[in-house]
Amino acid sequence: MNEKYIGALYLAIAASIWGGMYVVVKVTVAVVPPLELVWMRYAIAGIVLVFTIWRLGYSFQLDKKDIPLMVLIGLIGNFLSIVTQEIGTMYTSAQMGAVITSATPAFMVLFAFFLLKEAMTVRKCASILLATAGVWLMIGPVAVQTDEFVGGLSLVFAALTWALMSVLLKRVPGKYPQVVTTTYAIIIAFIVLTPPVLFRLPHLDVEQMARPEIWGGILYLGIISTALAFFLWNRGLQLMDASSGGLFFFFQPIVGAILGWLLLGEEMGLRSFIGILCIFAGVYTVLRQKE
Repeated sequence: MNEKYIGALYLAIAASIWGGMYVVVKVTVAVVPPLELVWMRYAIAGIVLVFTIWRLGYSFQLDKKDIPLMVLIGLIGNFLSIVTQEIGTMYTSAQMGAVITSATPAFMVLFAFFLLKEAMTVRKCASILLATAGVWLMIGPVAVQTDEFVGGLSLVFAALTWALMSVLLKRVPGKYPQVVTTTYAIIIAFIVLTPPVLFRLPHLDVEQMARPEIWGGILYLGIISTALAFFLWNRGLQLMDASSGGLFFFFQPIVGAILGWLLLGEEMGLRSFIGILCIFAGVYTVLRQKE
């Protein structure tokens, strides 16, 4: 199979996993605050990924010249973006999180243009416009209330920093397996989060955390949404150019809307289905772009 299509599959799966993540975060963050929740996610994901690297026999060694780039990826993507994403979801809603963070592909096109000198083609612009139109048709306009202003700003910042991290991943030398890059980024973010979180851990409500939906949500976020999805996203971006790969972020609101419809009884009418068709049209447009 063409590498571009394999990359597209990885990116679509990762974004779909994150579509379900917003519902999980919204439930879990009511008991476990954002900083502590991200710290727990990374503790679980780090263990899974280190074990995976060990079983596959990969080396943990990095060249000194590549260390600053790994640190930047960890700080920008795995620390700043994920923390602000969960803060934003806590103060707003899962639906608003999906809408605002869908700006990520547009930011990726711009960062890829300035940092990687990737061409800003008419086809790329058209695909993003189609996908953006699909998101707004599917979810509809969301008005940011005064009490949601901080959450909205946090989500915009999360989208911006995730886009920057995704473009920086293209600068990682191909000699490093994606699981190694993902693991280092998570470990760096975990180290940064540890000092402030350690002082806050005694204040957690252990009784509430014992509820199945809470500890189950933490395991989902750590193993599926972090270890697996981050690996798939990073690997997918290595097989496609950054600006085109970013378009698959639009699978996130599709899955979020469908899960809301199936599990929460939220409305999903003709407008939503037309929106989904627009998004898939955007994905198809960028996949058909000639190398």
